[in-house]
Amino acid sequence: MNKKFYIAPLMALVLASCMVVPTRHGPELVVAPALPLVVELGVEPYYFYQGYYYYYNNNNWSYSNAKSGPWTDLPRDRYPREVRHHGHHDNRRDGGRDPYYR
Repeated sequence: MNKKFYIAPLMALVLASCMVVPTRHGPELVVAPALPLVVELGVEPYYFYQGYYYYYNNNNWSYSNAKSGPWTDLPRDRYPREVRHHGHHDNRRDGGRDPYYR
């Protein structure tokens, strides 16, 4: 009979230790709008579209409300079909080698 009285406080202690508290306040999930089908990047890998900054790195896109971050991975269904680099050296003629690489 005494064991039944110990079970309730023990269960309350165990359940309280498993509680998860969110660290951020506000909307939990915000997904930026999809990018246009063709995106032209300049010298910097940043792109501004519909109130969001997008960052392109190694064929991956991230987005943020501010250029300084924090950055969130963009879902693949929102990637553009084509990324063009405007203002970069076109190295297709020399076999893909970068002439400035040493």
